[in-house]
Amino acid sequence: MGRRDGEKTEEKGAGKRVSAMALYGYLDRYRGVFLPSLVALFVTAALSLAFPYYLSSLIGSPSEAFRSGEVDVEAVSAKINTTVLTLIGILGLQAFISYWRVRGFIKAGESALNDIRRDVFSKLLRLRVEFFQSHRAGELSGRVAADLGVLRETLLTTVPQLVRQTVILVGGLVFIFIFSWKLSLFMLAMIPVVVLAVAIFGRKVRGYSTAAQDSMAESTVVVEESVSGIAEVKAYSNEEFEEARYGKSLSDYLGVVQKGARVRAGFLAFIIFVLFGTIAVVAWFGAGMLANEEIGTREFTGFILFSVFVGASLGSFPEIISQVQKANGATERLREILGEEPEKESGDATDSLSGAVVARDLKFSYPSRKDVAVLDGVSFEAKAGDRIAFVGPSGGGKSTLFSLLLGFYEADGGELLLDGRSVEELSLGTRRGAMALVPQDVLLFGGSILENISYGRPSASEEEVREAAQKAHAHEFIEGFPEGYATLVGPRGVKLSGGQRQRIAIARAILADPKILLLDEATSALDSESERLVQEALEELMKGRTSLIIAHRLGTVKNADRIYVLQGGKIVENGRHDELIAAGGTYRVLAETQLL
Repeated sequence: MGRRDGEKTEEKGAGKRVSAMALYGYLDRYRGVFLPSLVALFVTAALSLAFPYYLSSLIGSPSEAFRSGEVDVEAVSAKINTTVLTLIGILGLQAFISYWRVRGFIKAGESALNDIRRDVFSKLLRLRVEFFQSHRAGELSGRVAADLGVLRETLLTTVPQLVRQTVILVGGLVFIFIFSWKLSLFMLAMIPVVVLAVAIFGRKVRGYSTAAQDSMAESTVVVEESVSGIAEVKAYSNEEFEEARYGKSLSDYLGVVQKGARVRAGFLAFIIFVLFGTIAVVAWFGAGMLANEEIGTREFTGFILFSVFVGASLGSFPEIISQVQKANGATERLREILGEEPEKESGDATDSLSGAVVARDLKFSYPSRKDVAVLDGVSFEAKAGDRIAFVGPSGGGKSTLFSLLLGFYEADGGELLLDGRSVEELSLGTRRGAMALVPQDVLLFGGSILENISYGRPSASEEEVREAAQKAHAHEFIEGFPEGYATLVGPRGVKLSGGQRQRIAIARAILADPKILLLDEATSALDSESERLVQEALEELMKGRTSLIIAHRLGTVKNADRIYVLQGGKIVENGRHDELIAAGGTYRVLAETQLL
Protein backbone atom coordinates (compact mmCIF):
# COMPACT_ATOMS: atom_id res chain seq x y z
CA MET A 1 0.00 0.00 0.00
CA GLY A 2 2.82 2.40 0.79
CA ARG A 3 4.37 4.65 -1.83
CA ARG A 4 7.80 6.14 -2.05
CA ASP A 5 8.17 9.77 -1.10
CA GLY A 6 9.42 10.60 -4.58
CA GLU A 7 6.22 9.25 -6.08
CA LYS A 8 4.15 11.36 -3.72
CA THR A 9 6.06 14.48 -4.54
CA GLU A 10 5.67 13.83 -8.24
CA GLU A 11 1.95 13.25 -7.93
CA LYS A 12 1.46 16.27 -5.73
CA GLY A 13 3.12 18.43 -8.35
CA ALA A 14 0.91 16.98 -11.07
CA GLY A 15 -1.70 19.62 -10.45
CA LYS A 16 -1.22 22.64 -12.67
CA ARG A 17 -2.90 25.96 -13.14
CA VAL A 18 -5.55 26.03 -15.85
CA SER A 19 -4.87 28.63 -18.54
CA ALA A 20 -6.95 31.78 -18.68
CA MET A 21 -8.18 30.79 -22.15
CA ALA A 22 -9.66 27.60 -20.68
CA LEU A 23 -12.11 29.73 -18.68
CA TYR A 24 -13.24 31.56 -21.81
CA GLY A 25 -13.51 28.14 -23.47
CA TYR A 26 -16.61 27.47 -21.38
CA LEU A 27 -18.47 29.66 -23.88
CA ASP A 28 -17.93 26.95 -26.49
CA ARG A 29 -20.53 24.81 -24.71
CA TYR A 30 -23.11 27.39 -25.74
CA ARG A 31 -21.85 28.08 -29.23
CA GLY A 32 -25.40 27.63 -30.58
CA VAL A 33 -26.25 30.90 -28.81
CA PHE A 34 -22.81 32.48 -28.54
CA LEU A 35 -21.74 32.22 -32.20
CA PRO A 36 -24.92 33.82 -33.64
CA SER A 37 -24.55 36.57 -31.02
CA LEU A 38 -20.93 36.98 -32.05
CA VAL A 39 -21.94 37.25 -35.71
CA ALA A 40 -24.59 39.79 -34.73
CA LEU A 41 -21.90 41.71 -32.88
CA PHE A 42 -19.73 41.82 -36.00
CA VAL A 43 -22.71 43.01 -38.02
CA THR A 44 -23.70 45.78 -35.60
CA ALA A 45 -20.06 46.88 -35.29
CA ALA A 46 -19.79 47.05 -39.09
CA LEU A 47 -23.06 48.98 -39.29
CA SER A 48 -21.56 51.49 -36.86
CA LEU A 49 -19.18 52.50 -39.63
CA ALA A 50 -22.16 53.67 -41.69
CA PHE A 51 -22.50 56.68 -39.41
CA PRO A 52 -19.16 58.38 -40.25
CA TYR A 53 -19.51 57.30 -43.91
CA TYR A 54 -22.91 58.91 -44.47
CA LEU A 55 -22.05 61.84 -42.20
CA SER A 56 -19.03 62.61 -44.38
CA SER A 57 -21.37 62.53 -47.38
CA LEU A 58 -23.74 64.97 -45.66
CA ILE A 59 -20.95 67.40 -44.78
CA GLY A 60 -18.55 66.90 -47.63
CA SER A 61 -20.80 66.82 -50.71
CA PRO A 62 -22.51 70.23 -50.13
CA SER A 63 -19.11 71.74 -49.39
CA GLU A 64 -17.78 70.44 -52.71
CA ALA A 65 -20.81 71.95 -54.49
CA PHE A 66 -20.31 75.36 -52.91
CA ARG A 67 -16.56 75.28 -53.70
CA SER A 68 -17.24 74.55 -57.38
CA GLY A 69 -19.71 77.45 -57.58
CA GLU A 70 -22.32 75.25 -59.28
CA VAL A 71 -24.97 74.58 -56.65
CA ASP A 72 -28.05 72.51 -57.60
CA VAL A 73 -30.08 73.07 -54.46
CA GLU A 74 -32.78 70.58 -55.42
CA ALA A 75 -30.27 67.81 -56.16
CA VAL A 76 -28.31 68.51 -52.98
CA SER A 77 -31.52 68.48 -50.88
CA ALA A 78 -32.66 65.21 -52.47
CA LYS A 79 -29.28 63.62 -51.75
CA ILE A 80 -29.33 64.84 -48.15
CA ASN A 81 -32.84 63.41 -47.61
CA THR A 82 -31.88 60.06 -49.11
CA THR A 83 -28.71 59.92 -47.02
CA VAL A 84 -30.53 60.72 -43.77
CA LEU A 85 -33.30 58.17 -44.44
CA THR A 86 -30.72 55.50 -45.28
CA LEU A 87 -28.80 56.31 -42.10
CA ILE A 88 -31.95 56.11 -39.97
CA GLY A 89 -32.83 52.75 -41.55
CA ILE A 90 -29.35 51.39 -40.81
CA LEU A 91 -29.55 52.62 -37.22
CA GLY A 92 -32.95 50.92 -36.81
CA LEU A 93 -31.55 47.64 -38.13
CA GLN A 94 -28.55 47.99 -35.84
CA ALA A 95 -30.81 48.53 -32.81
CA PHE A 96 -32.93 45.47 -33.70
CA ILE A 97 -29.89 43.19 -34.09
CA SER A 98 -28.30 44.64 -30.93
CA TYR A 99 -31.35 43.63 -28.87
CA TRP A 100 -30.97 39.95 -29.79
CA ARG A 101 -27.20 40.14 -29.61
CA VAL A 102 -27.26 41.40 -26.01
CA ARG A 103 -29.78 38.74 -24.97
CA GLY A 104 -27.67 36.02 -26.58
CA PHE A 105 -24.43 37.18 -24.99
CA ILE A 106 -26.00 37.35 -21.53
CA LYS A 107 -27.55 33.89 -21.91
CA ALA A 108 -24.30 32.30 -23.10
CA GLY A 109 -22.13 34.23 -20.63
CA GLU A 110 -24.24 33.56 -17.54
CA SER A 111 -24.64 29.90 -18.51
CA ALA A 112 -20.86 29.58 -18.91
CA LEU A 113 -20.34 31.25 -15.53
CA ASN A 114 -22.77 28.82 -13.91
CA ASP A 115 -20.79 25.94 -15.40
CA ILE A 116 -17.57 27.42 -14.03
CA ARG A 117 -19.15 27.82 -10.57
CA ARG A 118 -20.40 24.24 -10.70
CA ASP A 119 -17.04 22.86 -11.83
CA VAL A 120 -15.09 24.85 -9.23
CA PHE A 121 -17.38 23.64 -6.44
CA SER A 122 -17.23 20.08 -7.75
CA LYS A 123 -13.43 20.26 -7.88
CA LEU A 124 -13.27 21.70 -4.35
CA LEU A 125 -15.33 18.80 -3.02
CA ARG A 126 -12.93 16.32 -4.58
CA LEU A 127 -9.61 17.87 -3.58
CA ARG A 128 -7.31 16.22 -1.10
CA VAL A 129 -7.72 16.99 2.59
CA GLU A 130 -4.29 18.62 2.84
CA PHE A 131 -5.41 21.30 0.37
CA PHE A 132 -8.04 22.51 2.85
CA GLN A 133 -5.58 22.33 5.71
CA SER A 134 -3.35 24.83 3.92
CA HIS A 135 -6.17 27.22 2.89
CA ARG A 136 -8.65 28.89 5.21
CA ALA A 137 -12.34 28.45 4.34
CA GLY A 138 -13.02 32.20 4.30
CA GLU A 139 -10.08 32.75 1.96
CA LEU A 140 -11.33 30.16 -0.51
CA SER A 141 -14.97 31.26 -0.54
CA GLY A 142 -14.10 34.96 -0.66
CA ARG A 143 -11.48 34.58 -3.36
CA VAL A 144 -13.66 32.38 -5.57
CA ALA A 145 -16.57 34.82 -5.28
CA ALA A 146 -14.33 37.79 -6.13
CA ASP A 147 -12.69 35.95 -9.03
CA LEU A 148 -16.04 35.01 -10.50
CA GLY A 149 -17.20 38.63 -10.21
CA VAL A 150 -14.24 39.84 -12.27
CA LEU A 151 -14.71 37.03 -14.78
CA ARG A 152 -18.40 37.88 -15.13
CA GLU A 153 -17.58 41.48 -15.97
CA THR A 154 -15.02 40.31 -18.51
CA LEU A 155 -17.26 37.76 -20.25
CA LEU A 156 -20.38 39.91 -20.41
CA THR A 157 -18.85 43.33 -21.02
CA THR A 158 -15.20 43.26 -21.98
CA VAL A 159 -15.24 40.42 -24.54
CA PRO A 160 -18.13 41.92 -26.58
CA GLN A 161 -16.48 45.33 -26.36
CA LEU A 162 -13.19 43.85 -27.58
CA VAL A 163 -14.89 42.34 -30.64
CA ARG A 164 -16.83 45.51 -31.38
CA GLN A 165 -13.83 47.82 -31.16
CA THR A 166 -11.72 45.45 -33.27
CA VAL A 167 -14.28 45.54 -36.09
CA ILE A 168 -14.53 49.32 -35.90
CA LEU A 169 -10.75 49.65 -35.85
CA VAL A 170 -10.16 47.39 -38.86
CA GLY A 171 -13.10 48.79 -40.83
CA GLY A 172 -12.11 52.35 -40.01
CA LEU A 173 -8.54 51.72 -41.18
CA VAL A 174 -9.83 50.35 -44.47
CA PHE A 175 -11.92 53.47 -45.08
CA ILE A 176 -9.20 55.95 -44.18
CA PHE A 177 -6.82 54.17 -46.57
CA ILE A 178 -9.47 54.55 -49.27
CA PHE A 179 -9.80 58.28 -48.55
CA SER A 180 -6.02 58.98 -48.34
CA TRP A 181 -3.22 56.42 -48.05
CA LYS A 182 -0.70 59.18 -47.42
CA LEU A 183 -2.53 60.49 -44.32
CA SER A 184 -3.22 56.92 -43.18
CA LEU A 185 0.43 55.96 -43.10
CA PHE A 186 1.22 59.16 -41.21
CA MET A 187 -1.39 58.30 -38.56
CA LEU A 188 -0.48 54.61 -38.22
CA ALA A 189 3.14 55.38 -37.39
CA MET A 190 2.12 55.68 -33.72
CA ILE A 191 0.71 52.11 -33.41
CA PRO A 192 4.03 50.48 -32.37
CA VAL A 193 4.22 52.95 -29.48
CA VAL A 194 0.75 51.92 -28.30
CA VAL A 195 1.53 48.19 -28.58
CA LEU A 196 4.73 48.62 -26.53
CA ALA A 197 2.85 50.59 -23.86
CA VAL A 198 0.15 47.89 -23.66
CA ALA A 199 2.79 45.20 -23.12
CA ILE A 200 4.60 47.13 -20.37
CA PHE A 201 1.64 48.49 -18.47
CA GLY A 202 -0.51 45.36 -18.94
CA ARG A 203 1.89 43.16 -17.01
CA LYS A 204 1.91 45.59 -14.08
CA VAL A 205 -1.90 45.81 -14.08
CA ARG A 206 -2.16 42.00 -13.98
CA GLY A 207 0.20 41.79 -11.01
CA TYR A 208 -1.71 44.42 -9.03
CA SER A 209 -5.01 42.69 -9.83
CA THR A 210 -3.77 39.41 -8.36
CA ALA A 211 -2.51 41.18 -5.24
CA ALA A 212 -5.81 43.06 -4.87
CA GLN A 213 -7.83 39.83 -5.02
CA ASP A 214 -5.56 38.25 -2.39
CA SER A 215 -6.00 41.25 -0.10
CA MET A 216 -9.78 41.18 -0.51
CA ALA A 217 -9.78 37.46 0.27
CA GLU A 218 -7.87 38.20 3.49
CA SER A 219 -10.53 40.68 4.60
CA THR A 220 -13.23 38.10 3.83
CA VAL A 221 -11.40 35.63 6.06
CA VAL A 222 -11.57 38.08 8.98
CA VAL A 223 -15.34 38.52 8.54
CA GLU A 224 -15.95 34.78 8.21
CA GLU A 225 -13.84 33.89 11.26
CA SER A 226 -15.28 36.68 13.40
CA VAL A 227 -18.88 35.77 12.61
CA SER A 228 -18.40 32.01 13.02
CA GLY A 229 -16.53 32.58 16.30
CA ILE A 230 -18.72 35.42 17.58
CA ALA A 231 -19.17 33.73 20.98
CA GLU A 232 -15.40 33.74 21.57
CA VAL A 233 -15.10 37.30 20.28
CA LYS A 234 -17.68 38.55 22.76
CA ALA A 235 -16.49 36.33 25.61
CA TYR A 236 -13.04 37.93 25.44
CA SER A 237 -14.39 41.43 24.60
CA ASN A 238 -12.32 41.43 21.43
CA GLU A 239 -14.71 43.44 19.26
CA GLU A 240 -12.21 46.27 18.91
CA PHE A 241 -9.41 43.82 18.16
CA GLU A 242 -11.42 42.28 15.30
CA GLU A 243 -12.35 45.75 14.05
CA ALA A 244 -8.66 46.63 13.94
CA ARG A 245 -7.82 43.36 12.19
CA TYR A 246 -10.50 43.97 9.57
CA GLY A 247 -9.47 47.61 9.20
CA LYS A 248 -5.87 46.57 8.56
CA SER A 249 -6.91 44.09 5.87
CA LEU A 250 -9.08 46.73 4.20
CA SER A 251 -6.21 49.24 4.34
CA ASP A 252 -3.90 46.69 2.70
CA TYR A 253 -6.51 46.10 -0.01
CA LEU A 254 -6.99 49.83 -0.55
CA GLY A 255 -3.25 50.36 -0.79
CA VAL A 256 -2.87 47.68 -3.46
CA VAL A 257 -5.87 48.99 -5.40
CA GLN A 258 -4.54 52.53 -5.32
CA LYS A 259 -1.15 51.40 -6.62
CA GLY A 260 -2.89 49.54 -9.42
CA ALA A 261 -5.06 52.59 -10.11
CA ARG A 262 -1.97 54.76 -10.53
CA VAL A 263 -0.60 52.35 -13.12
CA ARG A 264 -3.89 52.14 -15.01
CA ALA A 265 -4.43 55.90 -14.86
CA GLY A 266 -0.93 56.55 -16.16
CA PHE A 267 -1.49 54.01 -18.92
CA LEU A 268 -4.76 55.62 -20.03
CA ALA A 269 -3.38 59.16 -19.82
CA PHE A 270 -0.43 58.17 -21.98
CA ILE A 271 -2.64 56.49 -24.59
CA ILE A 272 -5.10 59.41 -24.73
CA PHE A 273 -2.25 61.87 -25.24
CA VAL A 274 -0.65 59.77 -27.99
CA LEU A 275 -3.90 58.97 -29.81
CA PHE A 276 -5.62 62.31 -29.87
CA GLY A 277 -2.35 64.17 -30.20
CA THR A 278 -1.72 62.15 -33.33
CA ILE A 279 -5.21 62.89 -34.65
CA ALA A 280 -4.61 66.61 -34.11
CA VAL A 281 -1.31 66.44 -35.98
CA VAL A 282 -2.94 64.42 -38.78
CA ALA A 283 -5.74 66.99 -39.05
CA TRP A 284 -3.14 69.76 -39.32
CA PHE A 285 -1.26 67.81 -41.99
CA GLY A 286 -4.49 67.05 -43.88
CA ALA A 287 -5.58 70.68 -43.78
CA GLY A 288 -2.38 71.55 -45.60
CA MET A 289 -3.14 68.91 -48.22
CA LEU A 290 -6.68 70.32 -48.59
CA ALA A 291 -5.31 73.82 -49.08
CA ASN A 292 -2.98 72.53 -51.80
CA GLU A 293 -5.90 70.64 -53.38
CA GLU A 294 -4.12 67.29 -52.83
CA ILE A 295 -7.34 65.94 -51.29
CA GLY A 296 -11.04 66.76 -51.77
CA THR A 297 -13.36 68.17 -49.11
CA ARG A 298 -15.46 65.00 -48.91
CA GLU A 299 -12.36 62.77 -48.67
CA PHE A 300 -10.80 65.01 -46.03
CA THR A 301 -14.06 65.15 -44.02
CA GLY A 302 -14.46 61.37 -44.24
CA PHE A 303 -10.86 60.83 -43.25
CA ILE A 304 -11.21 63.04 -40.16
CA LEU A 305 -14.48 61.39 -39.09
CA PHE A 306 -13.10 57.87 -39.54
CA SER A 307 -9.87 58.90 -37.83
CA VAL A 308 -11.90 59.98 -34.80
CA PHE A 309 -13.66 56.60 -34.81
CA VAL A 310 -10.36 54.76 -35.18
CA GLY A 311 -8.80 56.91 -32.48
CA ALA A 312 -11.73 56.32 -30.13
CA SER A 313 -11.51 52.59 -30.87
CA LEU A 314 -7.78 52.53 -30.19
CA GLY A 315 -8.36 54.63 -27.10
CA SER A 316 -10.73 52.01 -25.72
CA PHE A 317 -8.26 49.17 -26.24
CA PRO A 318 -6.03 50.04 -23.27
CA GLU A 319 -9.02 49.82 -20.91
CA ILE A 320 -10.24 46.63 -22.58
CA ILE A 321 -6.81 45.00 -22.45
CA SER A 322 -6.36 46.26 -18.91
CA GLN A 323 -9.62 44.54 -17.93
CA VAL A 324 -8.56 41.31 -19.66
CA GLN A 325 -5.19 41.46 -17.86
CA LYS A 326 -7.03 42.15 -14.63
CA ALA A 327 -9.25 39.12 -15.21
CA ASN A 328 -6.25 36.93 -16.00
CA GLY A 329 -4.56 38.03 -12.78
CA ALA A 330 -7.68 38.05 -10.62
CA THR A 331 -8.74 34.55 -11.64
CA GLU A 332 -5.41 33.01 -10.70
CA ARG A 333 -6.84 31.28 -7.61
CA LEU A 334 -9.80 30.04 -9.63
CA ARG A 335 -7.47 28.53 -12.20
CA GLU A 336 -5.29 27.01 -9.48
CA ILE A 337 -8.32 25.24 -7.99
CA LEU A 338 -9.42 23.87 -11.38
CA GLY A 339 -5.85 22.67 -11.99
CA GLU A 340 -5.42 20.98 -8.59
CA GLU A 341 -4.97 17.22 -8.51
CA PRO A 342 -8.18 15.62 -7.10
CA GLU A 343 -8.39 12.61 -4.83
CA LYS A 344 -7.55 9.29 -6.40
CA GLU A 345 -10.79 7.88 -7.85
CA SER A 346 -9.55 4.57 -9.31
CA GLY A 347 -10.55 1.21 -7.88
CA ASP A 348 -13.46 -1.20 -7.95
CA ALA A 349 -16.92 -0.21 -6.78
CA THR A 350 -18.71 -2.86 -4.74
CA ASP A 351 -21.51 -3.00 -2.18
CA SER A 352 -20.59 -6.41 -0.79
CA LEU A 353 -18.19 -5.43 2.01
CA SER A 354 -18.83 -7.23 5.29
CA GLY A 355 -16.77 -4.91 7.48
CA ALA A 356 -13.55 -6.82 8.23
CA VAL A 357 -10.59 -4.45 8.71
CA VAL A 358 -6.90 -5.37 8.87
CA ALA A 359 -3.90 -3.06 9.21
CA ARG A 360 -0.34 -4.35 8.77
CA ASP A 361 2.68 -2.30 9.74
CA LEU A 362 1.08 1.08 8.85
CA LYS A 363 3.49 4.01 8.64
CA PHE A 364 2.44 7.62 8.12
CA SER A 365 3.76 11.16 8.42
CA TYR A 366 1.84 14.30 7.50
CA PRO A 367 3.09 15.97 4.30
CA SER A 368 3.96 19.15 6.18
CA ARG A 369 5.94 17.23 8.86
CA LYS A 370 7.64 14.38 7.06
CA ASP A 371 10.25 14.04 9.80
CA VAL A 372 7.62 13.19 12.45
CA ALA A 373 6.20 9.65 12.31
CA VAL A 374 2.55 9.83 13.41
CA LEU A 375 2.05 6.10 12.84
CA ASP A 376 5.09 3.84 13.08
CA GLY A 377 4.33 0.21 12.30
CA VAL A 378 0.71 -0.01 13.52
CA SER A 379 -1.05 -3.37 13.05
CA PHE A 380 -4.50 -4.49 14.18
CA GLU A 381 -7.35 -6.73 13.08
CA ALA A 382 -11.14 -6.37 13.35
CA LYS A 383 -13.45 -9.14 12.16
CA ALA A 384 -16.88 -8.25 10.82
CA GLY A 385 -19.07 -7.22 13.78
CA ASP A 386 -16.17 -6.78 16.24
CA ARG A 387 -15.85 -3.87 18.63
CA ILE A 388 -12.27 -2.62 18.62
CA ALA A 389 -11.13 0.25 20.85
CA PHE A 390 -8.10 2.52 20.53
CA VAL A 391 -6.94 4.34 23.65
CA GLY A 392 -3.87 6.27 24.66
CA PRO A 393 -2.47 9.75 25.24
CA SER A 394 -3.36 12.59 22.86
CA GLY A 395 -1.13 12.74 19.79
CA GLY A 396 -0.66 8.98 19.69
CA GLY A 397 -2.13 8.65 16.17
CA LYS A 398 -5.66 7.44 16.91
CA SER A 399 -7.55 10.01 14.83
CA THR A 400 -4.93 9.74 12.07
CA LEU A 401 -5.75 6.06 11.83
CA PHE A 402 -9.39 6.97 11.09
CA SER A 403 -8.21 9.47 8.45
CA LEU A 404 -6.32 6.68 6.67
CA LEU A 405 -9.35 4.40 6.82
CA LEU A 406 -11.53 7.11 5.25
CA GLY A 407 -8.96 7.76 2.55
CA PHE A 408 -8.20 11.35 3.59
CA TYR A 409 -4.52 10.40 3.36
CA GLU A 410 -2.57 7.47 1.99
CA ALA A 411 -0.11 5.59 4.14
CA ASP A 412 3.62 5.90 3.54
CA GLY A 413 4.07 2.18 4.16
CA GLY A 414 2.29 -0.99 5.20
CA GLU A 415 -1.09 -2.36 4.18
CA LEU A 416 -4.70 -1.53 4.98
CA LEU A 417 -7.24 -4.20 4.01
CA LEU A 418 -11.04 -4.28 3.88
CA ASP A 419 -12.50 -7.80 3.59
CA GLY A 420 -9.03 -9.01 2.68
CA ARG A 421 -8.62 -6.56 -0.24
CA SER A 422 -6.17 -3.67 -0.28
CA VAL A 423 -7.96 -0.34 -0.04
CA GLU A 424 -6.05 0.72 -3.16
CA GLU A 425 -8.15 -1.82 -5.10
CA LEU A 426 -11.39 -0.22 -3.91
CA SER A 427 -12.87 3.08 -5.03
CA LEU A 428 -13.14 5.90 -2.50
CA GLY A 429 -16.91 5.74 -2.87
CA THR A 430 -16.87 2.08 -1.85
CA ARG A 431 -14.58 2.70 1.13
CA ARG A 432 -16.44 5.68 2.48
CA GLY A 433 -19.86 4.25 1.64
CA ALA A 434 -19.09 1.33 3.95
CA MET A 435 -18.20 3.65 6.85
CA ALA A 436 -19.86 6.25 9.02
CA LEU A 437 -18.03 8.65 11.33
CA VAL A 438 -19.43 10.02 14.60
CA PRO A 439 -16.86 12.60 15.77
CA GLN A 440 -16.47 14.42 19.06
CA ASP A 441 -17.25 17.81 17.51
CA VAL A 442 -20.35 17.21 15.41
CA LEU A 443 -20.84 19.53 12.45
CA LEU A 444 -24.47 20.19 11.62
CA PHE A 445 -25.43 22.18 8.56
CA GLY A 446 -27.56 25.27 8.93
CA GLY A 447 -30.79 23.65 7.71
CA SER A 448 -33.49 21.68 9.51
CA ILE A 449 -33.11 18.64 11.75
CA LEU A 450 -34.71 16.54 9.02
CA GLU A 451 -32.16 17.70 6.47
CA ASN A 452 -29.26 17.04 8.84
CA ILE A 453 -30.33 13.48 9.62
CA SER A 454 -31.13 12.66 5.98
CA TYR A 455 -27.57 13.75 5.09
CA GLY A 456 -26.63 10.16 5.98
CA ARG A 457 -28.78 8.97 3.07
CA PRO A 458 -30.34 11.82 1.05
CA SER A 459 -32.79 9.46 -0.70
CA ALA A 460 -34.35 8.32 2.60
CA SER A 461 -38.03 8.95 3.25
CA GLU A 462 -39.25 11.05 6.18
CA GLU A 463 -40.49 7.88 7.86
CA GLU A 464 -37.01 6.35 7.65
CA VAL A 465 -35.53 9.52 9.11
CA ARG A 466 -37.95 9.36 12.04
CA GLU A 467 -37.14 5.70 12.60
CA ALA A 468 -33.41 6.49 12.70
CA ALA A 469 -34.05 9.32 15.17
CA GLN A 470 -36.00 6.98 17.45
CA LYS A 471 -33.14 4.47 17.47
CA ALA A 472 -30.74 7.31 18.32
CA HIS A 473 -32.95 8.44 21.23
CA ALA A 474 -33.39 11.78 19.45
CA HIS A 475 -37.05 11.56 18.49
CA GLU A 476 -38.27 12.65 21.92
CA PHE A 477 -36.43 15.97 22.10
CA ILE A 478 -37.07 16.68 18.40
CA GLU A 479 -40.83 16.32 18.87
CA GLY A 480 -40.52 18.67 21.84
CA PHE A 481 -39.65 21.55 19.49
CA PRO A 482 -42.63 23.57 18.15
CA GLU A 483 -41.57 22.87 14.57
CA GLY A 484 -40.43 19.29 15.17
CA TYR A 485 -38.22 17.90 12.43
CA ALA A 486 -38.50 21.20 10.53
CA THR A 487 -36.65 23.01 13.34
CA LEU A 488 -33.65 24.96 12.04
CA VAL A 489 -30.47 24.09 13.93
CA GLY A 490 -28.60 27.32 13.14
CA PRO A 491 -25.03 27.65 11.84
CA ARG A 492 -23.03 24.55 12.83
CA GLY A 493 -25.98 23.47 14.99
CA VAL A 494 -25.56 26.20 17.62
CA LYS A 495 -29.26 26.06 18.62
CA LEU A 496 -28.86 22.52 19.93
CA SER A 497 -26.99 21.25 22.98
CA GLY A 498 -23.91 19.06 22.66
CA GLY A 499 -25.85 15.91 23.53
CA GLN A 500 -28.60 16.76 21.05
CA ARG A 501 -26.10 17.37 18.26
CA GLN A 502 -24.41 14.06 19.08
CA ARG A 503 -27.69 12.13 18.85
CA ILE A 504 -28.51 13.85 15.55
CA ALA A 505 -25.12 12.63 14.27
CA ILE A 506 -25.86 9.12 15.52
CA ALA A 507 -29.26 9.17 13.79
CA ARG A 508 -27.48 10.27 10.61
CA ALA A 509 -25.07 7.32 10.94
CA ILE A 510 -27.95 4.86 11.61
CA LEU A 511 -29.68 6.10 8.46
CA ALA A 512 -26.47 5.58 6.45
CA ASP A 513 -26.47 1.93 7.62
CA PRO A 514 -22.65 1.48 7.43
CA LYS A 515 -20.75 -1.78 7.70
CA ILE A 516 -17.96 -0.06 9.65
CA LEU A 517 -18.61 2.49 12.37
CA LEU A 518 -15.93 4.99 13.41
CA LEU A 519 -16.54 6.59 16.82
CA ASP A 520 -14.04 9.36 17.58
CA GLU A 521 -14.44 10.54 21.19
CA ALA A 522 -18.21 10.50 20.68
CA THR A 523 -19.05 11.06 24.36
CA SER A 524 -16.00 12.82 25.82
CA ALA A 525 -17.46 16.34 25.80
CA LEU A 526 -20.85 15.51 27.36
CA ASP A 527 -22.24 15.72 30.85
CA SER A 528 -23.16 12.48 32.61
CA GLU A 529 -26.88 12.53 31.65
CA SER A 530 -26.18 13.37 28.01
CA GLU A 531 -23.44 10.74 27.97
CA ARG A 532 -25.89 8.10 29.22
CA LEU A 533 -28.40 8.92 26.49
CA VAL A 534 -25.75 9.05 23.79
CA GLN A 535 -24.21 5.79 25.01
CA GLU A 536 -27.61 4.11 24.73
CA ALA A 537 -27.92 5.46 21.20
CA LEU A 538 -24.45 4.21 20.36
CA GLU A 539 -25.28 0.71 21.63
CA GLU A 540 -28.18 0.65 19.19
CA LEU A 541 -25.95 1.95 16.41
CA MET A 542 -23.16 -0.60 16.99
CA LYS A 543 -25.42 -3.66 16.77
CA GLY A 544 -24.26 -5.92 13.94
CA ARG A 545 -21.56 -3.51 12.76
CA THR A 546 -17.79 -3.47 12.94
CA SER A 547 -17.13 -0.67 15.43
CA LEU A 548 -13.78 1.09 15.81
CA ILE A 549 -13.85 3.28 18.89
CA ILE A 550 -11.51 6.05 20.04
CA ALA A 551 -12.07 7.02 23.66
CA HIS A 552 -10.39 8.78 26.55
CA ARG A 553 -13.11 7.74 28.96
CA LEU A 554 -12.16 4.10 29.38
CA GLY A 555 -15.60 3.25 30.76
CA THR A 556 -16.91 3.40 27.17
CA VAL A 557 -14.51 0.68 25.96
CA LYS A 558 -14.64 -1.89 28.77
CA ASN A 559 -16.80 -4.24 26.73
CA ALA A 560 -14.72 -4.03 23.54
CA ASP A 561 -13.60 -7.31 21.96
CA ARG A 562 -10.06 -5.95 21.85
CA ILE A 563 -8.39 -2.78 23.06
CA TYR A 564 -5.26 -1.34 21.41
CA VAL A 565 -3.13 1.14 23.34
CA LEU A 566 -1.48 3.66 21.00
CA GLN A 567 1.44 5.70 22.25
CA GLY A 568 3.92 7.67 20.15
CA GLY A 569 2.57 6.19 16.93
CA LYS A 570 3.06 2.58 18.09
CA ILE A 571 0.78 -0.02 19.61
CA VAL A 572 2.32 -0.74 22.99
CA GLU A 573 -0.39 -3.06 24.35
CA ASN A 574 -3.47 -4.91 23.18
CA GLY A 575 -6.00 -7.26 24.73
CA ARG A 576 -9.32 -7.23 26.58
CA HIS A 577 -9.98 -4.84 29.45
CA ASP A 578 -9.37 -7.37 32.23
CA GLU A 579 -6.21 -8.67 30.58
CA LEU A 580 -4.73 -5.20 30.20
CA ILE A 581 -5.57 -4.24 33.78
CA ALA A 582 -3.85 -7.40 34.99
CA ALA A 583 -0.78 -6.67 32.83
CA GLY A 584 -0.13 -3.49 34.81
CA GLY A 585 1.07 -1.45 31.84
CA THR A 586 0.05 1.83 30.21
CA TYR A 587 -3.62 0.87 30.04
CA ARG A 588 -3.78 0.28 33.77
CA VAL A 589 -2.18 3.67 34.43
CA LEU A 590 -4.79 5.31 32.20
CA ALA A 591 -7.56 3.37 33.93
CA GLU A 592 -6.40 4.35 37.40
CA THR A 593 -6.11 8.03 36.52
CA GLN A 594 -9.43 8.25 34.66
CA LEU A 595 -11.72 5.67 36.24
CA LEU A 596 -10.72 5.19 39.88
